[in-house]
Amino acid sequence: MGAAAVEIARIDDDFGRWDELLALILSSFAYMDGVIDPPSSAHRLTLASLARKARDEIAFAAIEGGRLAGCAFCKPEPGFLYIGKLAVAPASQGKGIGRRLLSVAEGIARERGLPALRLETRIELTANHAAFERWGFARTAENSHPGFTRVTSIEMQKRLT
Repeated sequence: MGAAAVEIARIDDDFGRWDELLALILSSFAYMDGVIDPPSSAHRLTLASLARKARDEIAFAAIEGGRLAGCAFCKPEPGFLYIGKLAVAPASQGKGIGRRLLSVAEGIARERGLPALRLETRIELTANHAAFERWGFARTAENSHPGFTRVTSIEMQKRLT
């Protein structure tokens, strides 16, 4: 099944699959455990905080064969649409689902007159940096988490033309 067989649906008040969504995010981010420092904020998500995040932001789920295969959370900011918790289930990776979710985000940014997407990725995750570069993102800043004197994440942006 390719990305064409995947439905992208808005996560709204009728969404009732919070357990499955949290499990998707945690499984998608599990490869980072022991690799990134500080640990992923995904570990601090609860069912309630995830539902609140979906209500406060613009969230989408990728559904493949009736199961959640990916998600993305979008948050309008001045001049940008911030993309967070972009996740694709390990079994669904390599099928273009992440790219489809980013395409939806691009559409939201354009609808809102925002000229760019923005995301952050950990400094250690060089394969992610390369993937985002292939998708048109460029490194725009280096950041440190509170309490760290070294760079812990990079910001990347994609200008929409």
